[in-house]
Amino acid sequence: GLGATGSWGTVLGAEDTEWLRWVRKQFGSIAGEDKEIDLEEFKTALQVKESFFAERFFALFDSDGSGTISLEELLEALSLLVHGNETDKLRFLFQVYDVDGKVMKNRLIWGFFLEQRKPPAGSGSIDPEELRVVLGWCLRESSIALPEERLGDLTSALFEAADKDHSGSITFEELREELEAFPEVMENLTISAASWLKPPVPRERSCRPRYLTRSYWHNHRSKLAFLGGYAALNILLFALAALRHAGHGGWLAVARGCGQCLNFNCSFLAVLMLRRCLTWLRATPLAEVLPLDQHVVFHQLVGYVVLALAALHTGAHVANFSRLAQQDGRPALTEYLLSARPGVGGLGGTASQTGLALQGLLVAMLAFSSPCVRRSGHFEVFYWTHRSYISVWTLLILHGPHFWKWFAVPGCLFVLEKVVGLAWRRAGGLRIVEVNLLPSKVTHLVIERPQFFHYKPGDYVYLNIPAIATYEWHPFTISSAPEQQETLWLHIRSLGQWTTKLYEYFQQPQWPSPESKPLNRSLGEKRPQRWAQVGVSTGLSETHRLCNIECYIDGPYGTPTRRIFTSEHAVLIGAGIGITPFASILQSIMYRLPASGSLQVDFIWINRDQKHFEWFVSLLTKLEMEQAEQEPGGERGFLEMHMYMTSALGKSDMKAIGLQMALDLLAAKEQRDSITGLRTRTQPGRPDWSKVFGKVAEEKKGKVQVFFCGSPALAKVIRGHCEHFGFRFFKENF
Repeated sequence: GLGATGSWGTVLGAEDTEWLRWVRKQFGSIAGEDKEIDLEEFKTALQVKESFFAERFFALFDSDGSGTISLEELLEALSLLVHGNETDKLRFLFQVYDVDGKVMKNRLIWGFFLEQRKPPAGSGSIDPEELRVVLGWCLRESSIALPEERLGDLTSALFEAADKDHSGSITFEELREELEAFPEVMENLTISAASWLKPPVPRERSCRPRYLTRSYWHNHRSKLAFLGGYAALNILLFALAALRHAGHGGWLAVARGCGQCLNFNCSFLAVLMLRRCLTWLRATPLAEVLPLDQHVVFHQLVGYVVLALAALHTGAHVANFSRLAQQDGRPALTEYLLSARPGVGGLGGTASQTGLALQGLLVAMLAFSSPCVRRSGHFEVFYWTHRSYISVWTLLILHGPHFWKWFAVPGCLFVLEKVVGLAWRRAGGLRIVEVNLLPSKVTHLVIERPQFFHYKPGDYVYLNIPAIATYEWHPFTISSAPEQQETLWLHIRSLGQWTTKLYEYFQQPQWPSPESKPLNRSLGEKRPQRWAQVGVSTGLSETHRLCNIECYIDGPYGTPTRRIFTSEHAVLIGAGIGITPFASILQSIMYRLPASGSLQVDFIWINRDQKHFEWFVSLLTKLEMEQAEQEPGGERGFLEMHMYMTSALGKSDMKAIGLQMALDLLAAKEQRDSITGLRTRTQPGRPDWSKVFGKVAEEKKGKVQVFFCGSPALAKVIRGHCEHFGFRFFKENF
């Protein structure tokens, strides 16, 4: 049965005991009455889905060659992996790689097994063909696609390094000697050689800020002060209005108090979205006091407060009317709510009707502003329901006799911003002069730059393309440097209806396009032409076209990344297409060299797979070239890049040890990474933020500020680590 595990089970650590329990449970649920599993059941039970390594492991576990694995055989093999010495674990790794190259060549055609199911036991040495087959499967495991010649280069690099006696094959002792040159591999292998059979790792819990620590209060002092002042002002307004009407009953006092708070909050909603005014404030000393970077978050918070106050305000009026109706026999509640009556309030006694209409609009706006709507490809629903703010403000003026006093200044500023934006947009339409369709459905637009359009690195604009949608405007970060005088770049990921329609529009074999407008003028005088033109094809473009498509832009608007050039040590972290603001910043820094002074920059780019690096690989290559010219000694320059590929298996995974060693060896030999072509080596897996930030702290290059653009979930994790190390954290809205 599935009873005792043997004496060795009592000495397992807590983690390995839990792992063994998981293995036994998986095995027992699928083995059946005979307590035996075949290859397909093995892959299902232990969640080892990849055919090559599943077959190698199965063959090594099936010690009697019966074609099935019993519980005893499985536990015996796992006992060796968990408790065996270094030699035992290395021997198992060697056996995984020791396949008969000639037989494998006939039986495996890059992913397809033919008739037989059990790989040969091995010949006691690894020849180049065997190594090539195994590395090919390692590439597949890590979702890395390389040409056949690069696979040959990897095979040669690892084989030449391991074949110490140049005999034409690798023996166990030679493999051991080569592995000892990679201490981190040996450490991971000896800690747990069974890590590749562990159950799925749960998602990393976000390291939440430590609210009671001094660093948290220091880093959030402006936000906390703002929230405190906001709450105090609302309490004061409520108290003053309620006290004035206290003699008319408690419910009326509550309603009036909520009404006064609504006058303030509905006006404050407009203030928080005065983007031009907020961008101007970023250039003033007030930027160090006011939490301008969180204006969108505060706008959402105030929206929830408005809805709550509106509900309480309406409920209090209904309760007060019911109380009065019992006293003097007033008309029914439905008549009170649906019919205009003099003395009720509002223009022409329409307070009840305008109040109900306001409640409906506020609920709709809030419901369709939720992340599940905006991030599920239905941004247009959010956009058009939010346009009803004009109706809300109109109804508020009709509903509340004093609202206009609160709204006069914010309303005028809001209208002024809209008029300026409309005049700017319609003064002359711009043109999209070039389009590059990049991997993973990213559209790179090259737009002619208006003559008096000035912006800072990391700023964003609202874009309208009538050919895609006449009335829709969508925000996108500018990915080109301000020093590039002739054009603006936008990199747009297809995530919703509008962005997908944009990509598909330019994907068509032919589209209505006037005469093309090529670019010939120099893009800047501060840097050589070869640098100024970098990025015209940033990455391996799937489609590259010159065009002449009409578009309009509104902006620019400032972001937290404007603080980068006042930093001493800036850490820029981009996840996926979140690199776009940093692409502009890095280019701008290169234009400014050596005027950038002592600014130290660590740039971290995290991508899911290999293709995503192609978006900006040309730009990053130029950055490395420029820095090499500035720092010919090879020492750490102002910029250090860190690339991470999350789909790639790390050196702690037995299925990837050989591949990562080969990539390291080839990168050292050629001085470039095989995945991206950069000098910077691409690291497999996710960053260990404790180690990354620990290294930054040890460098002591000055006050550290971390700038992040990517998913909200990853932002929480990084924010928590910044709290721990005392780094200031800034998040780009994404």
